[in-house]
Amino acid sequence: MDPLRHLFPKSTKSTESYQYPHKVGGGEFSAPPRDRIPHAASLVSQLLTAFDEESVPVGQDACQGAVLTFQSAPEFKLKLESLDFRPSGIELLNARVDENGVMHAAVYVPTGKASYFIKRLEQYAKEDTEGANPKPLNQALVDSITAIKRATLGSLWSDAGLFPDGDKVKRWWEIWLRDTAVPKAYSIAFQDDVYDVVKDFRQRSTAAGVQVPDRQLHFPERRVVLGHASIEQLLAIEGVFDFLAELRLAKLLPGEILALTSDAQAEFVDELRSRVVPPSIQATAVCHLDTGVNRSHPLLEMAISEEHVQTIDPNWSSADSHGHGTAMAGLALYGCLTEVLNSSDPVVLSHRLESVKIFRPDLPTEPELWGEMTIQAAARIEIAAPNCLQRVFCLTVTVEGRDNGAPSSWSAAVDQMCFGADDASPPQLMIVSAGNLPLELRHEYPKRNYLEGVEDPAHSWNALAVGAISKHASIGQTQYAGWEAVATVGDQLNPASRTSCIWTSKSWPLKPDIVMNGGNVALNPATKRADYIDDLSLLTTRVSPTGGLLTTTGDTSAAAALASRFAARLWAEYPALRPETIRALMVHSARWSEPMLEQMDGCSKEMLLRCFGYGEPNFAKACWSALNTTTLVVEESMQPFEKTAAKVKTKDMHLHKLPWPVDVLRDLLDVEVRMQVTLSYYIEPSPGRRGWTKKHRYQSHGLRFDVKRPTDTDEEFRKRISAAARDEEEQVTSSTDDRNWKLGKNLRCKGSLHSDVWSGTAADLATSGVIAVFPVTGWWKNRPHLRRHDMKTHYSLVVTIETDAEEVDLYTPIFNQIDIELTG
Repeated sequence: MDPLRHLFPKSTKSTESYQYPHKVGGGEFSAPPRDRIPHAASLVSQLLTAFDEESVPVGQDACQGAVLTFQSAPEFKLKLESLDFRPSGIELLNARVDENGVMHAAVYVPTGKASYFIKRLEQYAKEDTEGANPKPLNQALVDSITAIKRATLGSLWSDAGLFPDGDKVKRWWEIWLRDTAVPKAYSIAFQDDVYDVVKDFRQRSTAAGVQVPDRQLHFPERRVVLGHASIEQLLAIEGVFDFLAELRLAKLLPGEILALTSDAQAEFVDELRSRVVPPSIQATAVCHLDTGVNRSHPLLEMAISEEHVQTIDPNWSSADSHGHGTAMAGLALYGCLTEVLNSSDPVVLSHRLESVKIFRPDLPTEPELWGEMTIQAAARIEIAAPNCLQRVFCLTVTVEGRDNGAPSSWSAAVDQMCFGADDASPPQLMIVSAGNLPLELRHEYPKRNYLEGVEDPAHSWNALAVGAISKHASIGQTQYAGWEAVATVGDQLNPASRTSCIWTSKSWPLKPDIVMNGGNVALNPATKRADYIDDLSLLTTRVSPTGGLLTTTGDTSAAAALASRFAARLWAEYPALRPETIRALMVHSARWSEPMLEQMDGCSKEMLLRCFGYGEPNFAKACWSALNTTTLVVEESMQPFEKTAAKVKTKDMHLHKLPWPVDVLRDLLDVEVRMQVTLSYYIEPSPGRRGWTKKHRYQSHGLRFDVKRPTDTDEEFRKRISAAARDEEEQVTSSTDDRNWKLGKNLRCKGSLHSDVWSGTAADLATSGVIAVFPVTGWWKNRPHLRRHDMKTHYSLVVTIETDAEEVDLYTPIFNQIDIELTG
């Protein structure tokens, strides 16, 4: 029987008003006990000292305001929301916790506005709240503060590790600027009556001998630039503390067929080329952001136009002198060439290739603002190929992931690019490699993999991060007698693949999202160290000065290239789908294999997610339904929030009443069935490190799903879902029904991609055909001054119901209920 296309029911949703039924907090705020009167007096004294002109540190003497540092007691937090008061221009710049458990918050206070804090300290000392149990006014804020000091540059440090030593040592910095800064001597930076903070800062920096390149990133309330300077030079920038919000260090990049002669390789390639059916010019494209692509290769040239081979720097050649980009292009177009070279079947290409060269390994390793380069690369290819409607970006360049899952400027730029700001910048599909362990560490497999975190920018919320598994463990090359594959069982973790096992924060997505084949490495019996050998690697394309046309490759770059091919082929089948939906279908089809489960035996499901994501995707499942395995795809839009006279609150909830095969399921009674639900959407990022509190969340919004339980009436389901609205940090109490879910609500709620599988009886599933999609909070709601509260968000909902009983037909009764467009 021919494969069945997925079903796309229309008008499944009803929209209802959605509100938090009661105030939900993350638990009572905890602060150390204080002796009220002397504590207030001490803080007032510290505050006045901080503003004493004689104590003003270098760099703050020419500023319009002051940057103060507030410190908590060890193991306690500051009341960060109360340190940010926009009507007075008081701004929380960043917050961090040091190695002793002390929270530090840097706060910008305009000249003359210290009275905001003095007033609250005096109220704390003298006034009480009303009610049966009076407490000092502002108690949570004041009790949380142990010390107030004038800030130094080190107070603005928000990177991992300690602030660098050496005042005279020049370094490349990632400088985060307040987008709200309008210093006194601003006239030079006005352009058509619009103040440009970057232009002003760059001019002042040049005067101080600080190099600030042209590239910049723009996020809500923040601009990001690079600067090459010593600490002394930074402090010499006029009014520097009026501009700075954060300082981080810029990130540097780390720097059998094959045994045939070049002529023999060419014969293999020519034979394959004769079987290739080229893609159409309007086909879906995979755009490689890499070292370039050598389009002259006979297996690539029919799928990549000359004008679609671009560079980020117009002075660069578009050719790939390194070979990495060309190798990835071969995998993205054909998969591993071993399979097609050993076949005689036609190879029909459904997608094309594009390339923007963003990295030259032959150049000195200097820092770049990689996020801005990625956005510019996307803009270049969109100009060069404006008629390409479905494009998969494949990013296989990564840097050290020292952020422990917290957003970086690069990952935030990827999130911003995927989200799409407007009609001129539509949402995008980005696939990123998870990053590789150095070869010299892979003999410590697999323990070392659990200790090395996913690299930047693969921790992006909106991108699909791809780790690697090994499918090859057999070595046939005689020169490697005695060598053994490091990953000895197929489908287990690749020795190169990084994980998120060491990430300690619960606030960030679990990465990678999926895994694909990345080859393997072997252990040299003489050195006990790992190395690459061809039999364990993936065969792909290259252009060699000696005439060689084939090479081998592997690791997470290869896995990302294969994932890009997967996405492009899927999109070619359903060209009308949104990028969020393609991402959803890939994750929806992913499964943990038995070898994966065996490798992680005894570990939690969270650790499985942190190593393998949702598993390896299956193209047939992602692309096709069957009679006993039926997939429904719904694409919708929602307005999560709205502004009333009093506040910004949650607005919409969608209830999807799906066309459900009720009679068939009831007839099956106790037969086991499964229902998988995947919800995919993009968030708008806000990456300034200000403590990630309610007001300063990274994500613009969140969405969640829930399913009507077998015991719920429709009204009970509505009430339960409204009562389920909560802040991210609040844990959900499990119910009996929660045990039927593979992951459960607490584990599936990370990031912006949520997938889970319910298992139970067909009779129970028969009454569970209603799914709710509802919002949770984000900065769109909690920062009304940015006027994003009326924004709408797209989302994709994918639902599969299946049974192992092949004779059962679930597809036809659903199909018959739908006024359907099968084109997708």
